[in-house]
Amino acid sequence: MCKAPAFVFAHFAKIGSRTLTDNTGSHYRHTKIIATLGPSTQSDPCLEKLIHRGVDVFRLNMAHGSGSWASDIIRRIRQVSDSVGRQVAVMMDVKGPEIRTGPLDEPIELIAGSRIHLKTAPVAVAAGPPDVVTHPAVASVSVNYRELAGDVGVGATILVDSGLLRLKVLEKDSEGILCEVLTPGMLGSRRHINLPGVHVNLPAVTDKDKEDLRAGVEAGIDFVALSFARSAADVQTLRSFLAQLGSTARIVAKIEEQTGVRQMTEIIREADALMVARGDLGIEIDYHELPLIQTQLVRECQAEGKPVIIATHLLESMIQSPMPTRAEISDVSTAVREQADAVMLSGETTTGAYPLESVQVLKSIIGSIEPSVSLALNSRIILHEPKAKMLRSAAVLAQELGQSGIIVFTRSGFLPYVLAALRPRGVPIYAFTDVEDTFRQLLLPWGVEPFLMEFSEDPEQTILDAIDYLRRRKWAAPGTWLVAITNVLANDTVIDSLQLRQVKSTHVQPVL
Repeated sequence: MCKAPAFVFAHFAKIGSRTLTDNTGSHYRHTKIIATLGPSTQSDPCLEKLIHRGVDVFRLNMAHGSGSWASDIIRRIRQVSDSVGRQVAVMMDVKGPEIRTGPLDEPIELIAGSRIHLKTAPVAVAAGPPDVVTHPAVASVSVNYRELAGDVGVGATILVDSGLLRLKVLEKDSEGILCEVLTPGMLGSRRHINLPGVHVNLPAVTDKDKEDLRAGVEAGIDFVALSFARSAADVQTLRSFLAQLGSTARIVAKIEEQTGVRQMTEIIREADALMVARGDLGIEIDYHELPLIQTQLVRECQAEGKPVIIATHLLESMIQSPMPTRAEISDVSTAVREQADAVMLSGETTTGAYPLESVQVLKSIIGSIEPSVSLALNSRIILHEPKAKMLRSAAVLAQELGQSGIIVFTRSGFLPYVLAALRPRGVPIYAFTDVEDTFRQLLLPWGVEPFLMEFSEDPEQTILDAIDYLRRRKWAAPGTWLVAITNVLANDTVIDSLQLRQVKSTHVQPVL
């Protein structure tokens, strides 16, 4: 249930606002928080409380939702955000391709050493319920993937129901495959199947995904999470479809299987961001390798300058418990220490009993761990353009000034994304834009605080307006030195500049 918050922040109403508190002298949170919406949190009062608590991005899991549901909840998110005075982004996580067993009237008990047929051809009906044929020693269950027998080899391992059931392929025939049960258990209806290490011939974007995306784009989604991304071509397929719909939504590629891990560099370069989806990924690979793969993915994203999200099971126990386990606290701490851009809640906020407490726990852990992280900038990223190298200089200068920040003006979002990738710990990145889509897409990168503001035709006036806004909203106190990245006009030539600006106690008008 979404309970009343322990406290309510003061707030103000402005579409460009991103703060509900006085930020002067307090810890600036770099790591963003993503919360998945579901039955426990999708009411307007719960949305308001989650926004108050500091959620930056709401995730819509379309594996359990329809296009009409998405349209309705996005509309209500925007309404509640406007009412609260704090904007959030929306990420649609499409269901993607999946392999499942067929429906069963009753669960089948699988005994270790017994046999089971996974049938891709229509199952003949004998004595028994539809989709199951029981022989003296063998049960047969349908599978929705026709190419199963062609993709797996004899001796391969098949995982069913999130890895709870392990099967070994013994032989293949025209109707499917015969397997030996390695791990006993009960097989229920429509259980998910994982094929570790197997590249399946399924479409990157399914018909359901397209239907959901049409609704999401019309409603104004900011990000699309691509499930089971296996190659750069999968990301290109989604990008092409979004372009057809006229959408500027950024693509978050989800790494959930071995094929995606092997192709991580190409996928990261093609996508706009990455999600380490540890649920299916933890089934696909040996569990003891998961922390190593997570670190590898985070570092690869940082090298390419792309945001990375750590997802799944961060605070799983808080679905039922008001407090996390010590292991979960350490897990979240690791993500913060590795400087992931965002941490994501799933079941904790969809069906959990303590969604608000889960968000607060993330904030508390982030607040404790971030100040202990090294001040060193990201040395993995290679900056090619002179302007990008200037951003590194701005980050160094802001850190050495102390109690500073970086002001950047953007329409595409490129400069704030690069600054975020540099990881200037302790330095807020104040990104001002006059493009609403860009504004919301800047809610994901590490350390970026976006503001939606009209730009003046006079660049100097735009800078002064931005500084005054930060002063009035108490993001920066009078006397604070800020580093500004902006264009200036010199002899009819536009040049890039890095400037030092001090916050004044009153609004300053440009000298004409």
